[in-house]
Amino acid sequence: MPPAAVPPDPRTARTRSKLRRALLEECMLHPLAEVSVATLVRRAGVGRATFYLHYADLDALAVDACADVVRDAVDALHAWRGVPDPDAPPPALREFFDQLAPHTALYRELLSPGGGGPLGLVLHQDLRARSHSERTLVGAPEPDLIASAVAATFAGVLADWLHGLIQATPAEIAQRVWRLLIALHRTPLP
Repeated sequence: MPPAAVPPDPRTARTRSKLRRALLEECMLHPLAEVSVATLVRRAGVGRATFYLHYADLDALAVDACADVVRDAVDALHAWRGVPDPDAPPPALREFFDQLAPHTALYRELLSPGGGGPLGLVLHQDLRARSHSERTLVGAPEPDLIASAVAATFAGVLADWLHGLIQATPAEIAQRVWRLLIALHRTPLP
């Protein structure tokens, strides 16, 4: 019989939350490369050893702090039911692009053009898994291929837009990426 799941320690959750919040606040003032662990732990009100108990380095904390953007992206892309209308992206997708502004500089540091970088990897993995699961659930063809294409397309477009390689307002990029993703899902495959 498998062991019972141990509930998460609320102290751990509070400490991680303090560190994530401190990092996001600090990154609104300075690029991630200029943020030090010392400054961060002072802002969070925790000790340096506590920081290293939870995170290997600042990049690991930054990816954790930005993981919400990944979850938001995955949820936004799957916030529709029925037959998708190419002219009407889900409101959650437009809201997702709108809410990126406060931490754009940090996202750029973690998500390189083309969709790479530590945040890009997490986004690709999570989006691919969700797309694959949903395609498999409904019996759609080629779940591996389409899930990979959807994840790569979205991560790449998001990153390029954040880096200014695609000029569009949040509403425009939501519309464009939505049409791309619908086209991928509708592509006839042998």
